[in-house]
Amino acid sequence: MSIFDDDRPKKPSAHEIGSDLSLLSVDELKARIALMQAEIARLEAEVATKASGRKAAENLFRS
Repeated sequence: MSIFDDDRPKKPSAHEIGSDLSLLSVDELKARIALMQAEIARLEAEVATKASGRKAAENLFRS
């Protein structure tokens, strides 16, 4: 390990919407796609959770 490792620019660990993709390798692009697909799944799960909670509340107050 070099003493200059801290001086190297670090690659961002997450994808930034609208960032320049031209300098990324195919593997880096695939990794970002996987990261974003996982985030989409997480967001969809949260939407489903909130929708079911809202529906349960609506049913409770309709009775």
